[in-house]
Amino acid sequence: MDPVVIPILVAAIVVIFLVAATVRIVPQARRYNIERFGRYRRTLQPGLNLVLPVADRVNSKLDVREQVYSSEPKPVITEDNLVVNIDTVLYYQITDPRSAAYEVADYLHAIDQLTVTTLRNVIGSMDLEGTLTSREEINARLRAVLDDATGKWGIRVNRVEIKAIDPPHTIKEAMEKQMRAERDKRAAILHAEGERQAKILTAEGTKQKDILEAQGTQQAMILRADGEAKAVEHVFQAVHRNNADPKVLAYKYLETLPHLASSDNNTFWVIPGELTEAVRTVTSAFGDQSTAGTPPSTRPEDAAATDAASDETRIPELSAGAAPPLDAARATDEAEKEAAAAVSDAKAEAEAAKSPQVPRRGQTSGG
Repeated sequence: MDPVVIPILVAAIVVIFLVAATVRIVPQARRYNIERFGRYRRTLQPGLNLVLPVADRVNSKLDVREQVYSSEPKPVITEDNLVVNIDTVLYYQITDPRSAAYEVADYLHAIDQLTVTTLRNVIGSMDLEGTLTSREEINARLRAVLDDATGKWGIRVNRVEIKAIDPPHTIKEAMEKQMRAERDKRAAILHAEGERQAKILTAEGTKQKDILEAQGTQQAMILRADGEAKAVEHVFQAVHRNNADPKVLAYKYLETLPHLASSDNNTFWVIPGELTEAVRTVTSAFGDQSTAGTPPSTRPEDAAATDAASDETRIPELSAGAAPPLDAARATDEAEKEAAAAVSDAKAEAEAAKSPQVPRRGQTSGG
Protein backbone atom coordinates (compact mmCIF):
# COMPACT_ATOMS: atom_id res chain seq x y z
CA MET A 1 0.00 0.00 0.00
CA ASP A 2 1.13 3.43 -0.78
CA PRO A 3 2.51 5.16 2.34
CA VAL A 4 0.66 8.33 1.43
CA VAL A 5 -2.77 6.68 1.49
CA ILE A 6 -2.55 5.57 5.12
CA PRO A 7 -2.27 9.09 6.58
CA ILE A 8 -5.13 10.21 4.38
CA LEU A 9 -7.37 7.44 5.67
CA VAL A 10 -6.42 8.21 9.24
CA ALA A 11 -7.15 11.90 8.69
CA ALA A 12 -10.53 11.08 7.11
CA ILE A 13 -11.46 8.86 10.03
CA VAL A 14 -10.49 11.57 12.50
CA VAL A 15 -12.55 14.13 10.61
CA ILE A 16 -15.58 11.87 10.52
CA PHE A 17 -15.24 11.24 14.23
CA LEU A 18 -14.94 14.94 14.97
CA VAL A 19 -17.94 15.77 12.85
CA ALA A 20 -19.98 13.05 14.52
CA ALA A 21 -18.92 14.28 17.93
CA THR A 22 -19.66 17.90 17.06
CA VAL A 23 -23.13 17.55 15.55
CA ARG A 24 -26.12 16.75 17.83
CA ILE A 25 -29.65 16.29 16.37
CA VAL A 26 -32.36 16.69 19.03
CA PRO A 27 -35.87 15.28 18.24
CA GLN A 28 -39.01 17.28 18.75
CA ALA A 29 -40.33 17.46 22.38
CA ARG A 30 -36.92 16.42 23.68
CA ARG A 31 -34.36 18.36 25.63
CA TYR A 32 -30.67 17.47 26.07
CA ASN A 33 -28.63 18.83 28.95
CA ILE A 34 -25.00 19.47 27.90
CA GLU A 35 -22.07 19.43 30.34
CA ARG A 36 -18.62 20.79 29.53
CA PHE A 37 -15.93 19.19 31.55
CA GLY A 38 -18.56 17.98 34.06
CA ARG A 39 -20.31 21.29 34.46
CA TYR A 40 -23.73 22.20 33.10
CA ARG A 41 -23.31 24.21 29.95
CA ARG A 42 -26.67 24.52 28.20
CA THR A 43 -29.83 22.67 27.11
CA LEU A 44 -30.07 21.70 23.47
CA GLN A 45 -33.32 22.56 21.70
CA PRO A 46 -34.91 20.38 19.00
CA GLY A 47 -33.04 20.42 15.69
CA LEU A 48 -29.35 20.51 14.65
CA ASN A 49 -26.93 21.59 17.37
CA LEU A 50 -23.14 21.84 17.47
CA VAL A 51 -21.03 21.00 20.49
CA LEU A 52 -17.37 20.75 21.20
CA PRO A 53 -16.15 17.23 20.77
CA VAL A 54 -14.52 15.60 23.75
CA ALA A 55 -15.24 18.70 25.91
CA ASP A 56 -19.05 18.59 25.75
CA ARG A 57 -21.19 15.60 26.56
CA VAL A 58 -24.95 14.91 26.96
CA ASN A 59 -25.80 14.46 30.63
CA SER A 60 -29.57 13.71 30.40
CA LYS A 61 -32.23 13.42 27.73
CA LEU A 62 -35.65 14.55 28.93
CA ASP A 63 -39.13 14.34 27.40
CA VAL A 64 -41.07 17.56 27.87
CA ARG A 65 -44.44 16.13 26.83
CA GLU A 66 -47.21 15.59 29.43
CA GLN A 67 -46.77 12.18 30.98
CA VAL A 68 -48.87 9.85 33.12
CA TYR A 69 -47.64 8.09 36.22
CA SER A 70 -49.77 5.50 38.02
CA SER A 71 -48.66 4.61 41.53
CA GLU A 72 -49.20 1.38 43.41
CA PRO A 73 -52.02 1.13 46.00
CA LYS A 74 -51.02 2.82 49.23
CA PRO A 75 -52.58 2.05 52.64
CA VAL A 76 -54.12 5.13 54.25
CA ILE A 77 -55.88 5.38 57.63
CA THR A 78 -59.10 7.40 57.81
CA GLU A 79 -60.37 9.46 60.73
CA ASP A 80 -62.55 6.58 61.95
CA ASN A 81 -59.47 4.26 62.06
CA LEU A 82 -60.18 2.28 58.89
CA VAL A 83 -57.38 1.28 56.54
CA VAL A 84 -58.13 1.87 52.87
CA ASN A 85 -55.92 1.32 49.82
CA ILE A 86 -55.83 4.26 47.41
CA ASP A 87 -54.51 4.26 43.85
CA THR A 88 -53.59 7.59 42.29
CA VAL A 89 -52.91 8.70 38.74
CA LEU A 90 -50.58 11.66 38.20
CA TYR A 91 -50.39 13.85 35.07
CA TYR A 92 -47.21 15.94 35.00
CA GLN A 93 -45.00 17.84 32.54
CA ILE A 94 -41.34 18.95 32.65
CA THR A 95 -41.12 22.69 32.23
CA ASP A 96 -37.44 23.20 33.17
CA PRO A 97 -35.10 20.40 32.04
CA ARG A 98 -32.16 21.81 33.98
CA SER A 99 -34.04 21.80 37.33
CA ALA A 100 -35.54 18.37 36.64
CA ALA A 101 -32.04 16.98 36.07
CA TYR A 102 -30.09 18.79 38.79
CA GLU A 103 -32.60 19.80 41.53
CA VAL A 104 -33.86 16.29 42.34
CA ALA A 105 -32.24 12.93 41.90
CA ASP A 106 -35.39 10.97 40.93
CA TYR A 107 -38.38 13.19 40.39
CA LEU A 108 -40.83 10.29 39.87
CA HIS A 109 -39.95 8.70 43.19
CA ALA A 110 -40.09 12.09 44.88
CA ILE A 111 -43.53 12.81 43.44
CA ASP A 112 -44.78 9.37 44.48
CA GLN A 113 -43.66 9.79 48.07
CA LEU A 114 -45.03 13.30 48.25
CA THR A 115 -48.38 12.03 46.96
CA VAL A 116 -48.51 9.34 49.67
CA THR A 117 -47.76 11.73 52.49
CA THR A 118 -50.25 14.30 51.22
CA LEU A 119 -52.93 11.60 50.88
CA ARG A 120 -52.37 10.50 54.45
CA ASN A 121 -52.71 14.05 55.69
CA VAL A 122 -55.88 14.68 53.69
CA ILE A 123 -57.59 11.31 54.29
CA GLY A 124 -56.64 11.34 57.97
CA SER A 125 -59.03 14.25 58.51
CA MET A 126 -62.00 12.46 56.83
CA ASP A 127 -64.09 9.46 57.70
CA LEU A 128 -64.74 6.62 55.28
CA GLU A 129 -67.98 8.04 53.95
CA GLY A 130 -66.38 11.43 53.41
CA THR A 131 -63.44 9.79 51.65
CA LEU A 132 -65.73 7.93 49.26
CA THR A 133 -67.83 10.98 48.48
CA SER A 134 -65.17 13.74 48.40
CA ARG A 135 -62.91 12.74 45.55
CA GLU A 136 -63.02 16.15 43.91
CA GLU A 137 -61.92 17.83 47.13
CA ILE A 138 -59.11 15.31 47.64
CA ASN A 139 -57.91 15.78 44.06
CA ALA A 140 -57.86 19.57 44.41
CA ARG A 141 -55.89 19.48 47.68
CA LEU A 142 -53.39 16.96 46.26
CA ARG A 143 -52.84 19.04 43.14
CA ALA A 144 -52.27 22.21 45.15
CA VAL A 145 -49.67 20.56 47.40
CA LEU A 146 -47.87 18.71 44.59
CA ASP A 147 -47.80 21.72 42.28
CA ASP A 148 -46.29 23.87 44.99
CA ALA A 149 -43.64 21.28 45.89
CA THR A 150 -42.66 20.25 42.37
CA GLY A 151 -42.39 23.81 41.03
CA LYS A 152 -38.77 24.12 42.11
CA TRP A 153 -38.02 20.80 40.43
CA GLY A 154 -39.04 22.17 37.04
CA ILE A 155 -42.16 19.98 36.93
CA ARG A 156 -45.76 21.10 36.67
CA VAL A 157 -48.49 18.76 37.99
CA ASN A 158 -51.51 19.24 35.76
CA ARG A 159 -53.94 16.76 37.32
CA VAL A 160 -54.11 14.27 40.16
CA GLU A 161 -56.89 11.67 40.08
CA ILE A 162 -57.83 8.99 42.59
CA LYS A 163 -58.20 5.83 40.57
CA ALA A 164 -59.59 3.52 43.24
CA ILE A 165 -60.42 3.45 46.95
CA ASP A 166 -60.51 -0.07 48.33
CA PRO A 167 -61.85 -0.43 51.90
CA PRO A 168 -61.37 -3.70 53.82
CA HIS A 169 -63.45 -6.75 52.91
CA THR A 170 -65.52 -6.59 56.09
CA ILE A 171 -66.32 -2.94 55.43
CA LYS A 172 -67.37 -3.83 51.90
CA GLU A 173 -69.77 -6.47 53.22
CA ALA A 174 -71.19 -4.01 55.76
CA MET A 175 -71.63 -1.39 53.06
CA GLU A 176 -73.35 -3.89 50.78
CA LYS A 177 -75.72 -4.86 53.59
CA GLN A 178 -76.43 -1.21 54.30
CA MET A 179 -77.12 -0.49 50.65
CA ARG A 180 -79.32 -3.57 50.40
CA ALA A 181 -81.23 -2.46 53.50
CA GLU A 182 -81.67 1.01 52.02
CA ARG A 183 -82.96 -0.45 48.76
CA ASP A 184 -85.35 -2.75 50.65
CA LYS A 185 -86.53 0.22 52.69
CA ARG A 186 -87.18 2.29 49.58
CA ALA A 187 -88.93 -0.65 47.94
CA ALA A 188 -91.15 -1.16 51.02
CA ILE A 189 -91.97 2.56 51.13
CA LEU A 190 -92.84 2.61 47.44
CA HIS A 191 -94.92 -0.56 47.82
CA ALA A 192 -96.79 0.87 50.83
CA GLU A 193 -97.34 4.14 48.99
CA GLY A 194 -98.69 2.23 46.02
CA GLU A 195 -101.07 0.21 48.22
CA ARG A 196 -102.17 3.42 49.94
CA GLN A 197 -102.94 5.09 46.63
CA ALA A 198 -104.73 1.95 45.42
CA LYS A 199 -106.88 1.81 48.57
CA ILE A 200 -107.68 5.51 48.29
CA LEU A 201 -108.68 5.14 44.66
CA THR A 202 -110.71 2.01 45.47
CA ALA A 203 -112.49 3.80 48.32
CA GLU A 204 -113.22 6.78 46.10
CA GLY A 205 -114.53 4.46 43.39
CA THR A 206 -116.74 2.63 45.90
CA LYS A 207 -117.99 5.95 47.24
CA GLN A 208 -118.86 7.18 43.77
CA LYS A 209 -120.51 3.85 43.00
CA ASP A 210 -122.64 3.99 46.18
CA ILE A 211 -123.58 7.60 45.49
CA LEU A 212 -124.59 6.81 41.92
CA GLU A 213 -126.52 3.71 43.00
CA ALA A 214 -128.29 5.69 45.73
CA GLN A 215 -129.14 8.43 43.26
CA GLY A 216 -130.38 5.85 40.79
CA THR A 217 -132.49 4.15 43.45
CA GLN A 218 -133.85 7.52 44.55
CA GLN A 219 -134.78 8.44 41.00
CA ALA A 220 -136.34 5.02 40.45
CA MET A 221 -138.38 5.27 43.66
CA ILE A 222 -139.49 8.79 42.74
CA LEU A 223 -140.52 7.68 39.27
CA ARG A 224 -142.23 4.57 40.65
CA ALA A 225 -144.07 6.63 43.26
CA ASP A 226 -145.08 9.13 40.60
CA GLY A 227 -146.35 6.32 38.44
CA GLU A 228 -148.29 4.74 41.28
CA ALA A 229 -149.71 8.11 42.26
CA LYS A 230 -150.81 8.77 38.71
CA ALA A 231 -152.29 5.27 38.47
CA VAL A 232 -154.22 5.73 41.72
CA GLU A 233 -155.33 9.13 40.53
CA HIS A 234 -156.57 7.70 37.24
CA VAL A 235 -158.36 4.87 39.05
CA PHE A 236 -159.86 7.28 41.56
CA GLN A 237 -161.02 9.58 38.76
CA ALA A 238 -162.41 6.62 36.82
CA VAL A 239 -164.30 5.36 39.88
CA HIS A 240 -165.78 8.76 40.62
CA ARG A 241 -166.43 9.47 36.99
CA ASN A 242 -168.29 6.19 36.48
CA ASN A 243 -169.98 6.33 39.91
CA ALA A 244 -169.08 2.71 40.78
CA ASP A 245 -171.52 0.67 42.85
CA PRO A 246 -170.40 -0.04 46.48
CA LYS A 247 -171.08 -3.71 45.80
CA VAL A 248 -168.38 -3.77 43.11
CA LEU A 249 -165.95 -1.96 45.39
CA ALA A 250 -166.59 -4.41 48.20
CA TYR A 251 -166.06 -7.34 45.86
CA LYS A 252 -162.75 -5.94 44.60
CA TYR A 253 -161.70 -5.35 48.20
CA LEU A 254 -162.30 -9.00 49.08
CA GLU A 255 -160.60 -10.06 45.87
CA THR A 256 -157.44 -8.17 46.91
CA LEU A 257 -157.12 -9.89 50.29
CA PRO A 258 -155.32 -13.07 49.01
CA HIS A 259 -152.53 -10.91 47.61
CA LEU A 260 -151.56 -9.62 51.03
CA ALA A 261 -149.59 -12.80 51.75
CA SER A 262 -148.22 -13.37 48.26
CA SER A 263 -144.71 -12.10 49.15
CA ASP A 264 -142.02 -14.64 50.17
CA ASN A 265 -140.67 -12.42 52.93
CA ASN A 266 -143.94 -12.12 54.86
CA THR A 267 -143.92 -14.00 58.16
CA PHE A 268 -147.23 -12.57 59.46
CA TRP A 269 -150.30 -11.03 57.89
CA VAL A 270 -152.33 -8.05 59.03
CA ILE A 271 -156.05 -8.16 58.25
CA PRO A 272 -157.34 -4.61 57.76
CA GLY A 273 -160.07 -3.37 60.08
CA GLU A 274 -162.23 -2.49 57.08
CA LEU A 275 -162.82 -6.21 56.47
CA THR A 276 -165.97 -6.16 58.59
CA GLU A 277 -167.34 -3.23 56.64
CA ALA A 278 -166.59 -5.03 53.37
CA VAL A 279 -168.33 -8.17 54.64
CA ARG A 280 -171.32 -6.12 55.71
CA THR A 281 -171.44 -4.52 52.29
CA VAL A 282 -171.39 -7.89 50.59
CA THR A 283 -173.97 -9.18 53.06
CA SER A 284 -176.25 -6.27 52.37
CA ALA A 285 -175.70 -6.84 48.66
CA PHE A 286 -176.70 -10.49 48.93
CA GLY A 287 -179.55 -9.51 51.20
CA ASP A 288 -180.83 -7.02 48.65
CA GLN A 289 -180.59 -9.68 45.95
CA SER A 290 -182.61 -12.15 48.05
CA THR A 291 -185.21 -9.51 48.73
CA ALA A 292 -185.23 -8.54 45.11
CA GLY A 293 -185.92 -12.16 44.18
CA THR A 294 -189.53 -12.04 45.54
CA PRO A 295 -192.08 -11.30 42.81
CA PRO A 296 -193.46 -7.80 43.04
CA SER A 297 -197.18 -7.29 43.52
CA THR A 298 -199.13 -6.44 40.47
CA ARG A 299 -201.52 -4.24 42.28
CA PRO A 300 -200.68 -0.89 43.76
CA GLU A 301 -202.53 -1.65 46.91
CA ASP A 302 -200.54 -4.84 47.50
CA ALA A 303 -197.26 -2.99 46.84
CA ALA A 304 -198.14 -0.30 49.32
CA ALA A 305 -199.15 -2.90 51.88
CA THR A 306 -195.88 -4.74 51.32
CA ASP A 307 -193.81 -1.57 51.75
CA ALA A 308 -195.65 -0.74 54.91
CA ALA A 309 -195.12 -4.23 56.26
CA SER A 310 -191.40 -4.13 55.41
CA ASP A 311 -191.02 -0.76 57.08
CA GLU A 312 -192.75 -2.05 60.14
CA THR A 313 -190.61 -5.17 60.30
CA ARG A 314 -187.36 -3.21 59.65
CA ILE A 315 -187.98 -0.71 62.36
CA PRO A 316 -188.32 -3.28 65.14
CA GLU A 317 -185.15 -5.08 63.95
CA LEU A 318 -183.10 -1.92 64.10
CA SER A 319 -184.55 -0.73 67.33
CA ALA A 320 -184.71 -4.02 69.18
CA GLY A 321 -181.44 -5.33 67.81
CA ALA A 322 -182.99 -8.54 66.56
CA ALA A 323 -181.14 -11.05 64.36
CA PRO A 324 -180.92 -10.35 60.60
CA PRO A 325 -183.07 -12.32 58.17
CA LEU A 326 -182.10 -15.87 57.29
CA ASP A 327 -180.80 -15.06 53.81
CA ALA A 328 -178.67 -12.15 55.07
CA ALA A 329 -177.18 -14.28 57.85
CA ARG A 330 -176.38 -17.05 55.39
CA ALA A 331 -174.79 -14.56 53.01
CA THR A 332 -172.71 -13.12 55.85
CA ASP A 333 -171.50 -16.56 56.87
CA GLU A 334 -170.58 -17.43 53.31
CA ALA A 335 -168.70 -14.15 52.87
CA GLU A 336 -166.78 -14.71 56.10
CA LYS A 337 -165.94 -18.26 55.04
CA GLU A 338 -164.74 -17.07 51.64
CA ALA A 339 -162.58 -14.39 53.23
CA ALA A 340 -161.10 -16.89 55.70
CA ALA A 341 -160.49 -19.36 52.87
CA ALA A 342 -158.79 -16.66 50.81
CA VAL A 343 -156.51 -15.74 53.70
CA SER A 344 -155.74 -19.44 54.34
CA ASP A 345 -154.93 -19.98 50.67
CA ALA A 346 -152.59 -16.97 50.71
CA LYS A 347 -150.77 -18.32 53.81
CA ALA A 348 -150.48 -21.76 52.25
CA GLU A 349 -149.06 -20.31 49.03
CA ALA A 350 -146.49 -18.28 51.01
CA GLU A 351 -145.42 -21.35 53.02
CA ALA A 352 -145.26 -23.46 49.86
CA ALA A 353 -143.05 -20.83 48.22
CA LYS A 354 -140.64 -21.01 51.16
CA SER A 355 -140.59 -24.86 51.38
CA PRO A 356 -141.54 -26.52 48.06
CA GLN A 357 -141.68 -30.02 49.70
CA VAL A 358 -144.85 -29.18 51.69
CA PRO A 359 -147.96 -29.77 49.54
CA ARG A 360 -150.33 -26.91 49.13
CA ARG A 361 -153.74 -26.78 50.72
CA GLY A 362 -155.53 -26.75 47.38
CA GLN A 363 -153.64 -29.86 46.28
CA THR A 364 -154.39 -31.71 49.55
CA SER A 365 -158.09 -30.91 49.43
CA GLY A 366 -158.22 -31.72 45.73
CA GLY A 367 -156.65 -35.12 46.34
